Amino acid sequence: MTKQDNICECFACNIPNLDTIKIKKENGRFTAEDSAVFNCLKEQISITTDADNQCIITIKDNAEILRPIQIINLLDGEKNSEINSTTTIIAGENSKVTFLYCDDTLPKTEVSVANTINVKQNPYSDVAFYKMENVNNHTAVNSSLVFDMNSDSSLTTFFITLNGGRLKNNICVNFNGEHSSADLNGLYLMDRQQSVETVMRVNHYKNSCKSNQLFKGILDDEAKANFLGHILVDYDAKGNDARQINNNILLTDKAKVNTRPVLEIYNDDVQCSHGATTGQLDEQALYYLRSRGIGQKQAKMLLMNAFCQSVLAKSGIEELKNGLSDLIKKRLEGELSMENPFKISL
Repeated sequence: MTKQDNICECFACNIPNLDTIKIKKENGRFTAEDSAVFNCLKEQISITTDADNQCIITIKDNAEILRPIQIINLLDGEKNSEINSTTTIIAGENSKVTFLYCDDTLPKTEVSVANTINVKQNPYSDVAFYKMENVNNHTAVNSSLVFDMNSDSSLTTFFITLNGGRLKNNICVNFNGEHSSADLNGLYLMDRQQSVETVMRVNHYKNSCKSNQLFKGILDDEAKANFLGHILVDYDAKGNDARQINNNILLTDKAKVNTRPVLEIYNDDVQCSHGATTGQLDEQALYYLRSRGIGQKQAKMLLMNAFCQSVLAKSGIEELKNGLSDLIKKRLEGELSMENPFKISL
């Protein structure tokens, strides 16, 4: 087994009992698929690369892929090196598929990564897309993701950020067909001098489409988070429903969050709402738990776990939901770290 294969297996084992179809990329470049697996699925999936080593994954019409497809982008570059990775996913008509995209680093890797991910959905397709970030504090990841939806298609996304130096997700969802829906979710846990930025743009171009956004974050030490959520409802787009929520908890006075929701609406036949909150843990809830004999540290852990669960509860993969719950608990307790633990301010 090669070093890269071994890392892939270790990363996959962070989510117990999660059975996935693995596609491996090394420093953004597609390596090779598991031929035994893909020979069995060749009637449903095709994988090609172009001259620039762009990985193109096509889910064929009417295909239902029962196992999640996990794309593992292993990062092992020299100091200050730059890595580009491009992935295009095409979901055929009436297809159903789940993707997990994972950036992962070796302990001493110091790189800057630019991910470009394009997801193109044909009519009646159903796509779930999870992006998990657990890179070391010396790594910067800048991801640009575009989801182009067609008529009667559905999309579910989860952006889970557990660790990283400088992270940015620039996400664009385009409703290019009527009667489509998108459920967009995210959770980020930052500490020390880490920073995360989420730029979410949802464009309602067609009639009778629905989008729902729920993004949450917990920040400790001097960590920073920026969230920009922009919803556009075009002139001729009637009967749309668009909602957005961003909630944040700050564990210190030096942690900072900037959140800016924007609604750009050019049609009266629409239901839109947005909300953003930034604050500390609920003192009344803490007092209630303490009055029941629960220690301060455990009470704070219970509240932070409950804060995260409303996002995780939306996951359609039970093994992933349970595995992420365990990883988040370890992250908050300082047991899951690259070089430096996540310190809970008590």
